[in-house]
Amino acid sequence: MSYTPSEPSSPGSLRRLTNRNTNRYSVTALFSMAAEQDVEVEDDLARAQKRLRELKSRISAQSKKNFVLERDVRYLDSRIALLIQNRMALDEQNEMQATLEDVDPSEGHFPDDRKMQQYANLFFLLQSEPRHIASLCRLVSLSEIDTLLQTVMFTLYGNQYESREEHLLLTMFQSVLSAQFETATEFGSLLRANTPVSRMMTTYTRRGPGQSYLKSVLAERINSLIEHKDLNLEINPLKVYEQMIDQIEEETGTLPENLVRGVPPEVAAANADVQAIIAPRLTMLMEIANSFLVTIIESKDTVPYGIRWICKQIRSLTRRKYPEATDYAICSLIGGFFFLRFINPAIVTPQAYMLVDAVPAKHPRRTLTLIAKMLQNLANKPSYAKEAYMMTLNPFVENNKARINQFLNSLCDVGDFYDTLEMDQYMALSKKDLQINITLNELYNTHSLLLQHIDVLSPHEKQHLRILTDELGPAPPQVPRKENRTIELPLYSRWETPIQDIHMALMSENNLTQNDILYMETKSIFTICDHNSYLRSQLEQYKAYLQNVRLTTSKDKSAQPISVVSVGGKEKKAPKSTVMGPYRFTHAQLEKEGIIVESNVPENRRPHIYFNITSPTPGTYIIALHYKGRDKAILEMDLKIDDLLEKQKDNKHLLDLEYVQLNVVKVLALLNKVFRTK
Repeated sequence: MSYTPSEPSSPGSLRRLTNRNTNRYSVTALFSMAAEQDVEVEDDLARAQKRLRELKSRISAQSKKNFVLERDVRYLDSRIALLIQNRMALDEQNEMQATLEDVDPSEGHFPDDRKMQQYANLFFLLQSEPRHIASLCRLVSLSEIDTLLQTVMFTLYGNQYESREEHLLLTMFQSVLSAQFETATEFGSLLRANTPVSRMMTTYTRRGPGQSYLKSVLAERINSLIEHKDLNLEINPLKVYEQMIDQIEEETGTLPENLVRGVPPEVAAANADVQAIIAPRLTMLMEIANSFLVTIIESKDTVPYGIRWICKQIRSLTRRKYPEATDYAICSLIGGFFFLRFINPAIVTPQAYMLVDAVPAKHPRRTLTLIAKMLQNLANKPSYAKEAYMMTLNPFVENNKARINQFLNSLCDVGDFYDTLEMDQYMALSKKDLQINITLNELYNTHSLLLQHIDVLSPHEKQHLRILTDELGPAPPQVPRKENRTIELPLYSRWETPIQDIHMALMSENNLTQNDILYMETKSIFTICDHNSYLRSQLEQYKAYLQNVRLTTSKDKSAQPISVVSVGGKEKKAPKSTVMGPYRFTHAQLEKEGIIVESNVPENRRPHIYFNITSPTPGTYIIALHYKGRDKAILEMDLKIDDLLEKQKDNKHLLDLEYVQLNVVKVLALLNKVFRTK
């Protein structure tokens, strides 16, 4: 999978897009004409106005680039988690490197003026009437939703700090959530499954305001915890028991007769020494979790408005759909969104949210996971079916249940758009001069998705969406990465009434003076400047993070980690891979080690069977089954260590080689033993 960062459009594309024939005046043109007649305008304010326009033209592209890099980071995080300490395959490194290559603005075909005007009409309609996108998000598949969400969250509504776009985006959420509740069949399944709607809610929390909140609230608390790298707060009795006997054996060289390996969980939990180890850890865990909880509760007033408003919608929709639902049950749904989708991912993987500089050490990482589980059990209906040992932390849940419900309810106490968001006249004016930064592939992908579902989205031929898609015709195919240019697309409606009287539109109709307009523009510049700086720092940190991942997953032991990579910085090339092996194992060897679980090879032929295992590139293996006396293998299987780790994660214990069935866990152990020590 590749992700496409947005790139600045070429001067030619900008010229092509802006030379359109229209008798409408942009708000910038209105400002300029009015300013010519106002000789008292201060030079500083005029410069601020110009600077504001420049920043606004770049802020959307910068935000989208940030989001795309976050997706790259999440992709790498998932690979790192699965590979554990195994190196990435070389071709995966090349694949990820390709996703960060620059777009060549001179490559590829560009839509003509007529097509661009049609797309301008289409995307104005999609932005200003959110119901179309809301319906589309419910219709697309899970494999399509991420690309669509990138376009919606960071292109169509990419100005994250302008109230008009936030208003329209939340209006879309209202429609999506309402439909989700209307079609729900069971209370317990609401908002919990991995659906396009839940993915949309998670993506919304990754916008700038949500990320700023997480950093300001959680970063200090997490960093102070991970400083204690050797602090072990494991409370799973089985793991504590195993760690205990490992330590005893290491210190004494032998194990007492009453301590044996491989005991069931209930035996480990009943061991007095294990209980003595766990008891103080429980106290400390509850103290740490309580400190996190207090910090979060005290931050209520800084929770972004949009996230609080979604909590409010969840509460009101639940009450409407299930009037008999208790306050505790309703709060569990709110907590499912606020903690499960927003807070806990940042606690469990703080490096992915740039809250810490590096992946936490083993023990603090486990502590953070336990803290997240405790907060989730507190905010949601606790379930101890799979992890009975978590019941020992139930006092934390019982002692804080009323407090968390009060907090979750108070999150919902926000006004609606008209009395909370800054729907001032400046935003009302600026909607007449809209543009978005969008890549060709985003343009074509959205076009294609609309056509796939047009009969549901717009069933009647006289509806505006149907008219525009019919005029556009078939969607162009996705272009190669080097041709995927970013363009500035002005948005305007073909059904909008043109402005004729400049002074009436600017002064009378909107009840504004020129000084009012300049004041509002100057006020806006500070917010946008701050966020622009934040995004740039995020961008640099992501590039450093990605570069470090590539370095540490290579075999180059001399490669040194870096703090921040400059945008023009050069990256180390991936080292050439060396073929390792083949290493030979007999059928009897693998059977004795328990690696062969089941064999279809006749008994009398097994002494003549052997296996050759080769690693052509790090993390990639070829298992070949041979018969003595024959040069060519009877069977070969190409295997990535990712495949085995995925099977292990999904509790799939067998690897089928047609003639034999292998134990996945033991195959992993064999590969690590052979290829990591050679």
